[in-house]
Amino acid sequence: MPQPTDRSSNALGTPARIASALQREVQISTIGARAFLLEAPGDFDLPAQRRIWALAHALRHWDNLSEIVPGMTNLLAILKTTPEDPDAVIARLRDAWQRAESIDIKGKTIEIGVHYGGEHAIDLAALCDRSGLTDREAVRIHHEGTYTVFALGSAPGFGYLHGLDPRIHMPRKTVPSLKMAKGCVTIGGMQTGVAMLTGPNGWNSIGFADLQMFDPTAAVPAIMAPGDTVRFLPERIEL
Repeated sequence: MPQPTDRSSNALGTPARIASALQREVQISTIGARAFLLEAPGDFDLPAQRRIWALAHALRHWDNLSEIVPGMTNLLAILKTTPEDPDAVIARLRDAWQRAESIDIKGKTIEIGVHYGGEHAIDLAALCDRSGLTDREAVRIHHEGTYTVFALGSAPGFGYLHGLDPRIHMPRKTVPSLKMAKGCVTIGGMQTGVAMLTGPNGWNSIGFADLQMFDPTAAVPAIMAPGDTVRFLPERIEL
C-alpha cells in the first residue's frame, strides 16, 4: 500500500483548514501502464480520508476498473486494460475527486489488550529518549488514545491507524529489526499498529498483543476494517 507523506495528525481539522485542503490540487501519478495513484491534498487527517472513502465508493461504477485500493489519504485505481489516453483517465479521476462528498464509515469498536514493556518492547527506551517522556508517560499516552482504521494493507489484516498523539511520533528505523514477533504493538512515524507477521520490521515496538488479528479460515478473516475504532487496553505494564 502506498504510504502517506508526513503531514499533520490533527484528527478533525478546523473548517478553514478543511476548505483550504479542498481548494488545493489533488496529485495523480501513473504506476506502470494501468494503475493511477491519487493522493489527497492537505493534511493527513480524517476529513481527507473520508473523501478517499467517498471516491472509492464512486469509482465502483466505472466499467474499466479492475481494482480499487483505498490507502492512507490516497487511492490506487487499477484499470482492466491499458488506456489509450492516460491523460483522459487522470482528468476523469480529478473530476471524480472534486465531485466526491465526504462520507463517514460507522465501524465497530475493537479493544486490544496489550502487555506494555517486557521483552517485546525493544524500542520503548529509544522512544523515551526522543520524546523526553518517561516510559510510563509514553505508555499512558499510547493506551489513552482512540484510533481510527483508515485502511488495511502491508500484511493480511494489518490496520493503518490514525490518531497517535504527536508526542509519541517516532520515525521508522533506518535499519529494521530482523525478526520482530507477530503481535508486537508498534509505532511508525505518526501511526501505530500491531505486527501481523514475524520477520523484518522497521516500526518501533513498545509492547505485545495476544489477540489474533487475522484468521484466514474465518468468514471475515481480518478483525479490523476501515472506519473501525481501536482502543489499546493495558493488561500488563512491565517497565
